[in-house]
Amino acid sequence: MIRKLISRVFSGKNNRTGRNEPVVIPVSGHGITRDRLSSGSRRTCETLQAEGFKAYVVGGAVRDLLIGAEPKDFDVATDATPEEVRRCFRRSRIIGRRFQIVHVMMGQEQIEVTTFRGQLSEDTKKDEHGRVLHDNVFGSQAEDAARRDFTANALYYDPTTETVIDYHHGVGDLKAKTLRMIGEPRARYREDPVRMLRAVRLAAKLGLSIDPAAKKPIREMAGLLENVPAARLFDEMLKLLTSGHAVKCITQLRDEGLHHGLLPLLDVILEQPMGERFVMAALANTDERIRRGKGSSPGFLFATLLWHEVLAHWEKLMAAGETKIPALYQAMDTVLDVQAEKLAITRRIAGDIKEIWALQPRFEQRTGKRPYALLEHPRFRAGYDFLLLRGEAGEIDSEVGAWWTSFQHADGEGRANMLLPEATGDKKKRRRKRKKPAADPEV
Repeated sequence: MIRKLISRVFSGKNNRTGRNEPVVIPVSGHGITRDRLSSGSRRTCETLQAEGFKAYVVGGAVRDLLIGAEPKDFDVATDATPEEVRRCFRRSRIIGRRFQIVHVMMGQEQIEVTTFRGQLSEDTKKDEHGRVLHDNVFGSQAEDAARRDFTANALYYDPTTETVIDYHHGVGDLKAKTLRMIGEPRARYREDPVRMLRAVRLAAKLGLSIDPAAKKPIREMAGLLENVPAARLFDEMLKLLTSGHAVKCITQLRDEGLHHGLLPLLDVILEQPMGERFVMAALANTDERIRRGKGSSPGFLFATLLWHEVLAHWEKLMAAGETKIPALYQAMDTVLDVQAEKLAITRRIAGDIKEIWALQPRFEQRTGKRPYALLEHPRFRAGYDFLLLRGEAGEIDSEVGAWWTSFQHADGEGRANMLLPEATGDKKKRRRKRKKPAADPEV
């Protein structure tokens, strides 16, 4: 009875039934058949169930299938502990510190398996702001549902019976186009401030309206994001920018007051007419690529977001007397160092960003053998796409991008005819006249 009471209070008004018993929806009521799951997630559930455990496809995959979208990942939730899951699958490993999960390999597919989480207790380790630091507390399926962030993510699909198990009216909220928080929003944001970013991302991606009770505290609690580890913040920003709805997400981030401090310089960029135009053109381009099923590069995305801060530092350094290329590299390091304080951009992605930036001056060189060498550069395509965006935004003459478009598609003779004439003057080589040796003096 005590557990039921605690769960009811924790779930708040979002538990429409007022009790822990879920609504079990048959396939005739939701339309998701087991063949729409990935083979790996289906086999993972079947294996765990054969061993006597409960196992369900959970969260975002169920949500996306209900709205007719194609899930990116298929996660599984179970009452088996991580060690028990590990024993069921030869190709698996336990990972995580804050909350342990198991990665199960099924062919080329990696399935993330989590154990049902239990209620937080007074002994749960938190920081001074209320953010949960360690959370390896396991519990029942009902407790796990109450621990999830939004009602649309607290849905469980059983591939054996083809039923959806709904504890918090998530299916109804999806039909009503509402993103609703489970529990008291302020408390949930303190437990994990990243939920504020996730609310914006999911609302934009799914075309939902954030429930007023969940939306109202976001602006005043945005400062809690300062306490989130840089690696987690980077991961969430990457999901947001590659959601296929990045333009809408960035706009809503600004509307909710969440852009300040996320990317420390993003608010400055968005206040610059040229910078905002460039950023929005880049994000719109990325959104279109993702909607067409093409890949996106994190390096390219962050290179576009931060480019105008690089330009500003670059121009200041050259105005102070620094030469062009050293000034560019110094500006790149300065901007990335500032970002490193807030976003844990990996070394590999930072390297991609710098290569894209460093290629830009080379596109100005259209004489001799240099254009041919640039075509062979492994990052040419990314640098070229970046150049086209600069032209589209009006930052540079679009003629430069048009020249490179024609040059890369021309044949050998056509390329040779396109080369600009070599510069004269100081760059022209001059032959030194060899002095004749002096004649031997007569003795």
